[in-house]
Amino acid sequence: MASNQPACFKAYDIRGRVPDQLNVEMATEIGRAYASIFNPATVAVGHDIRLSSPEMTTALARGLNEMGADVLHLGLCGTEEIYHAAFSMTEQGVDGGIMITASHNPAEYNGMKFVHRNARPVTGNSGLHEIGEMISLGTVPKPGKNRGGQQQIPDKSAYLEHLLSHVDPATLSPIRVVANSGNGCAGPILDLLEERLPLEFIRLHHEPDGTFPNGVPNPLLPEKREETAAAVREHNADLGIAWDGDFDRCFFWDEQGNFIEGYYMVGLLALEMLSHEKGAKILHDPRLIWNTQELVTQAGGIPIQTKTGHALIKERMWQEQSIYGGEMSAHHYFRGFGCCDSGMIPWMLVYSIMCRTGKPLSELIGARSQAYPISGEINSVVDDPDAVIAAVEKHFSGGSRDMTDGLSIAFDDFRFNIRKSNTEPLLRLNVETRGNQDLLEEKTKELLTIIRGY
Repeated sequence: MASNQPACFKAYDIRGRVPDQLNVEMATEIGRAYASIFNPATVAVGHDIRLSSPEMTTALARGLNEMGADVLHLGLCGTEEIYHAAFSMTEQGVDGGIMITASHNPAEYNGMKFVHRNARPVTGNSGLHEIGEMISLGTVPKPGKNRGGQQQIPDKSAYLEHLLSHVDPATLSPIRVVANSGNGCAGPILDLLEERLPLEFIRLHHEPDGTFPNGVPNPLLPEKREETAAAVREHNADLGIAWDGDFDRCFFWDEQGNFIEGYYMVGLLALEMLSHEKGAKILHDPRLIWNTQELVTQAGGIPIQTKTGHALIKERMWQEQSIYGGEMSAHHYFRGFGCCDSGMIPWMLVYSIMCRTGKPLSELIGARSQAYPISGEINSVVDDPDAVIAAVEKHFSGGSRDMTDGLSIAFDDFRFNIRKSNTEPLLRLNVETRGNQDLLEEKTKELLTIIRGY
């Protein structure tokens, strides 16, 4: 992290408590700073369901307008709708996008995600730290002489058509899907898609509600998974899906109500994308790799390991022109979607695969989870993460070492990755083996003894 950064400025975006870390005055300054750095003609702006989001969006738009930039206001939307506008409306002058969201952070938080022309990511090194320093040092430009205008864009038809272009309607058949929006932004889009697809949604927590009456939507947490699983079993559904608040991540349950780890979805989606372009490049994160690498290689693709983080993966997607990239944390990136992550395209592809093959998700995934069983991500609070990582590295010194992201060590029959959290005093551990559940449990226990006993 660069010096002279407000507390809410992170490596790839902004997240902070409202109003002490992020407020409307700062939002206006962010708008002016963004406009001064990127000099956009028009910026697409939208927001999630948080109670502070509308006024934060108004303040941000004011700052953009003060520097002469026009604003296309998408209103309540998902982050990917901003991405879509930024890469699909360049002929209409859109050359930037800003989403007001704190995704799955607690209700008192808010934040922003940024892209510029063609939905290229704005990271710390490509403008975000510069915005933060302007604010900290009081060097944000004053309002200019020319003021931009604002236009409301409630029509979602172009975005919907893009989503639908990823599947062939002729191959789709009726299924029943449990859809848990978590009172986030996904519900309105699902309603529009249901009108165009031969499926039935069983809706959970469907209405957008910034008070989060059922808790902040983060289906990655084990305690948030059971209600979707129970609904799948209760309604005899074919599939379960849940989203985080701004629906840039989606999570899956099979027809038996079993949660499917995101790692296995990466392999499944990689195969689907390679069926359209053999020999294409597939990006994956370093936490769990063997299943993805084997499937991609067998299908004639090129697996490429890349550092974790949505902005870093988007940059690498552009660099490699890879057709697809996936993270085990349920971010899925598509070259055809501006190299951005989408929480809607993945489940539509899975729906299409199920219909074409006639196989339930449990069958599509089952053999892979047996071939490469995993621990799931295990978090440990530690006082000195660097010292713990050094101790782990010393203990497993006989393995093959990789430092792409944190520490990965591989042996013939098992491997693991341990990495520091970007935001908390946590170490995150992932372990996988080659078809050996007993070894998985043994090595996971061995690693946790070192990590938690240090």
